[in-house]
Amino acid sequence: MSQEHKPVLFAETIELLDIRPDGIYVDGTLGRAGHASAILSRLGKDGRLVGIDKDHEAIAAAEKVFTRDARVTLVRADFRNIADVLKEAGVDRVDGILLDLGVSSPQLDDASRGFSYMADAPLDMRMDRRQSYDAYELVNFASEEELKRILWDYGEERYAPKIARKIVEEREKTPIETTLALVEIIKRAMPAAALREKQHPAKRSFQAFRIAVNDELGAIADVLEDAVDALNPHGRLAVITFHSLEDRIVKQAFKKMENPCTCPKEFPVCVCGKTPLITSVTKKPVTASERELTENPRARSAKLRVAEKR
Repeated sequence: MSQEHKPVLFAETIELLDIRPDGIYVDGTLGRAGHASAILSRLGKDGRLVGIDKDHEAIAAAEKVFTRDARVTLVRADFRNIADVLKEAGVDRVDGILLDLGVSSPQLDDASRGFSYMADAPLDMRMDRRQSYDAYELVNFASEEELKRILWDYGEERYAPKIARKIVEEREKTPIETTLALVEIIKRAMPAAALREKQHPAKRSFQAFRIAVNDELGAIADVLEDAVDALNPHGRLAVITFHSLEDRIVKQAFKKMENPCTCPKEFPVCVCGKTPLITSVTKKPVTASERELTENPRARSAKLRVAEKR
């Protein structure tokens, strides 16, 4: 049964964004506008919200939520292009940016999108349906080595070699066209003991293929410095991640921007001239409370990091 999308770490995110009533804020991953609605409710008549999402359905849903609110600008785009989006929207600098990464519940619940390993659908997994490259293209035409790399790197799948080999073997007989056909191939590639584990045997593989199709990690790496550059002094960037690969990129980028000095450690003073761009507001990532985990199990892997521009 479809479930309403519940934004994770909701209260913590809104609090740490430190919203000013007359400020300009960006929700770079609009989804079903849960965080965006909360941000807007804290803005006065002179405040402004820019909502970005590359999923047409997310933009269409947000248009219904924010009907005729002059403070809201909705843009269908990839958040990695935030600099271009803000320029076209006539915005010079903003006071806060939120990025809530990963796939949303409505995307998972819509079987036709091909994100779920629990329902049959064409192999798709595109967040932006204007994009030509989809999961069918990846699964049927990527080399065995590339499939193995994707499964290792993006899914941390320990049976990556076996799954990649089985996919290549099966697609040589007939194209792999649907999600459940792919699930069956993954299952046949795994040992019996792995099939008895609590986690669905296709979960890691589907995560890996989704990340690859949408270049999710590349988008995160691309956006962080541009997002900080778009902030006013003391503006804040909040990023919610859902697995270690995403969190590692954010953690390392924040560390580099907070401590950019490249001088050797033995130098008594800095001579490189590189000064900190941000201050980390969250020294450790914020995670969900026990109460939230009970109400919203999706929050279990969520981590929130927030940085403030100097």
